[in-house]
Amino acid sequence: MQLQTTRSSALLKLAALGVTIGFAFPAAYLIWRNFTFQSDPLGVLVSERTAAPLLRTLRLAVLVSASTAVLGTALAWFSTRCDLPWKRLWQTLLPLPLVFPTFIGAAALIRTLNPGGLLTDWLANIGISWNVEIRGLFGAWLALTLFTYPYVYLPVAARLRRLSGSAEETARLLGDSPLAVVRRVVLPQTATAISAGTLLVFLYAISDFGAVQLMRYDTLSRAIYTTRLNNQPVSLALSVILLVLAAVVVFSERAATRRFETAAPARSTRPVIYRLGKTKPLVLAFMGTSVAVALLGPLASLLDWSIDGLRIDSAGGRDLLVGWDNIWEPIWNTALGSILAALAAVFAVLPAAYLAIRHRSRIGTIANAIIVSSFALPGILIGLGLLFWTLKTDLGNPLRNTVALLVFGYVVRFGGQTMRTSQVAVAAVSARLTDAARTLGAKWTKRFRTLDLPLMAPGLLAGGGLVMLSVMKELPITLLIAPFDFPTLTTKAFNSIEEAFIAEAGVWSALLVLLSGIGTWLFIVRRADKFD
Repeated sequence: MQLQTTRSSALLKLAALGVTIGFAFPAAYLIWRNFTFQSDPLGVLVSERTAAPLLRTLRLAVLVSASTAVLGTALAWFSTRCDLPWKRLWQTLLPLPLVFPTFIGAAALIRTLNPGGLLTDWLANIGISWNVEIRGLFGAWLALTLFTYPYVYLPVAARLRRLSGSAEETARLLGDSPLAVVRRVVLPQTATAISAGTLLVFLYAISDFGAVQLMRYDTLSRAIYTTRLNNQPVSLALSVILLVLAAVVVFSERAATRRFETAAPARSTRPVIYRLGKTKPLVLAFMGTSVAVALLGPLASLLDWSIDGLRIDSAGGRDLLVGWDNIWEPIWNTALGSILAALAAVFAVLPAAYLAIRHRSRIGTIANAIIVSSFALPGILIGLGLLFWTLKTDLGNPLRNTVALLVFGYVVRFGGQTMRTSQVAVAAVSARLTDAARTLGAKWTKRFRTLDLPLMAPGLLAGGGLVMLSVMKELPITLLIAPFDFPTLTTKAFNSIEEAFIAEAGVWSALLVLLSGIGTWLFIVRRADKFD
């Protein structure tokens, strides 16, 4: 039995080592390529061509982080700890902007708010002229703020629901005003959730490609994409800078978590609910405006695009380039890529989860750290690294334009999402049951198939579901390395928007938002109380 255990442990270590190398490969290749491909890599790194996009990226990320921290925290507070009506409705609607990929959200804002858009028509009916152009820094900031604030809202709302009310009640008995209680008692206990969510938004903002591309704001990610073919030295240098910036954000998040970490108190049996009094109408207006701008407005814009296209097509005008004969392939490809990536991600991280939880192995700990850190790697860097690898090496060339390479890119990008759920799933398998099966002579393969896997299935499905949801909306990896004959809903929607086929963009975007909405409901909204 000891020999069998040792053999299974050795196989797990070998598998975890291979997976770890795979997760680290795109970033390592970009760094190696940058310092071997050009004669003066350091000179390019500090040139004006890289400094300007870096400063624009930092400016955007700081503004988006600050606004989402305020907006997400305020919405979480009002929807969980105040005497608002329809509280359950607010808690359901507020996370739903996550269903919009940022490029679709940005396109909806352009279509709605720019001159000639929906808002212009509505205001013209009441005699108001609207000539504001939503582009550049302001447009990118607005789009990212509206569609990323749930990353702050979700953990802060979960934390507020779990706070014990005893400390707040004691502070009130000692004479503190409600505002003082919030400042001195509530905010320190929610600092971890606020800082973690805000730094996640910062990471999202520096790596976003879709919104900044449509808003024509030249950040690092957009500059990488536009220079990838005609100026590869600059593209590689920008990639290394973005990689370093993402690493700094990750280390900052971990330092902030340790700095503010406090023991999670038990849930209070009588949560403190604060009365808004005369400010209730203002708060309701604020909540309604947030939902209208971040959710209802974009949905109305998508419907308007689609209805316009159908109306023109039925009236004998330009033919709508979306029909029953070509609509199913992108839907099937999106579903297939998401399912394959989810399955591959779950089984890729399992060896590291087993080593970290069951065997307490140092290799498992290292593999866990690298896999989780890869989630911070911007998708455009993964796509670019794999693209250059297939173009410039004989080993990678056979994988160019293959679904296998695309799925590998997805797994590297989102596999870290499954690590925590996989560890919980592994821990759920009783060691006594495993020992009993081993005593009865069952080999590790049979134990895994008949005992471990059925018990771990709920946790593994939850992690795989998050990967599926993320892959559906992933844009840069799909644009860079997807096969030419493998269209997805993201590429169809993005290319239609870029080429100004608005009606087609509305149809593809609506389908993508529908699939994303179903996934968001299943894997995020229904599990919102676990985001702590």
